[in-house]
Amino acid sequence: MAVQQYKYVIVGGGLAGDAAVEGIREIDKDGSILLIGAEADLPYDRPPLSKQLWKGDQKIEQIFKHDQHYYSENKVEMCLGAQAVELDAHARTLQLGDGRVLGYEKLLLATGGTPRPLEVPGGDLDGICYFRTLQDYRRLRPEVSAGKCALVIGNGFIGSEMAAALCTNGAEVTMVFPGKYICSRVFPEAMGRAISELYISKKVKLIPEDKVTSIARTGDTWQVQTDKGQQMSVHIIVAGIGIVPNVSLAQVAGLSTSDGIEVDEYLRSSDVRIYAAGDVARFPEVTLGIRRLEHWDAAISQGKQAGRNMAGARERYAYMPFFFSDLFEFGYEAVGDCDSRLETFADWQEVNRTGVIYYLRDERVQGVMTCGIFGKTYDAREIIRTQQIVAPSSLVGRIKGD
Repeated sequence: MAVQQYKYVIVGGGLAGDAAVEGIREIDKDGSILLIGAEADLPYDRPPLSKQLWKGDQKIEQIFKHDQHYYSENKVEMCLGAQAVELDAHARTLQLGDGRVLGYEKLLLATGGTPRPLEVPGGDLDGICYFRTLQDYRRLRPEVSAGKCALVIGNGFIGSEMAAALCTNGAEVTMVFPGKYICSRVFPEAMGRAISELYISKKVKLIPEDKVTSIARTGDTWQVQTDKGQQMSVHIIVAGIGIVPNVSLAQVAGLSTSDGIEVDEYLRSSDVRIYAAGDVARFPEVTLGIRRLEHWDAAISQGKQAGRNMAGARERYAYMPFFFSDLFEFGYEAVGDCDSRLETFADWQEVNRTGVIYYLRDERVQGVMTCGIFGKTYDAREIIRTQQIVAPSSLVGRIKGD
């Protein structure tokens, strides 16, 4: 089979891949671009899948980054619903599942991640929703209505947001998770327990410090057993227990990988013709060191920078991405390393509701979370980047709501 040649090939039809198109076209207006996406949909924003779509604030047609005309106008060939199965870095070729072989000058791996499966009996049954894609939303949305019983497994970003979304839409929601409280890897304990109380006040049943051990299907209901002996019968199961970065193509090609694809400050892999961005990229952040982030802002900013560098810009990726979440009426924005295992200092205007949480290591701020305060990520980044030794009390009033 003849090899089809492209100047730029982007593997991944998500936010990073879409942003790479913009980055390339800022530098190179005419070089041929092929964007390969495993999903059949055009690139879309992911945050609304667990937020605005459930609140009615947006409709599906509003979450797409661009329409087909944009890609045509920018001379981007779209190959959606396709899988890249083999990468030969030496020959600079990529093979698709249908047998086509593509040649490239520069390649971007924006392959994202795959939901981590439940490794329990029944964890692989059809109908369990490992929520991640627009197609998952399309399948799940019609199932959710008043009186339906839903089990959410996991208490991280997806688990906590989906529990709120299902509850808001009338479902009777139960959460099972191994931590002590909601978002225990991010929230300090006092705040996490306050958010857990918020969920309980919304009639969400919490089963902390437990885990699902078996799942079975009986008619139109699921029978679930937990490690501590809880038994429940539910109509819907949503699992959000993290993702596994999709590194198989990189590994086949002999690229350096660990918990993701290793890249340098230019987002280049160990092969300088191959770049990586988004959930799959393990990159050196200027202030905080080697990291891999699974956030919307990281995907977009890395994708765009990778695209510019593929087209010859040679610019360091020096941006510090932020992330955000909405849990019922509680919302926050955060920058840096917000790990609940770090020392934390809270500067509250209203305890556990409005204020700023600082995450410190060796008396230096590593992360900042603004709760109920928005648009302050620039200030938060500046505090982190100084890496000055600070007394927690000196942080009082450094960031305030408008």
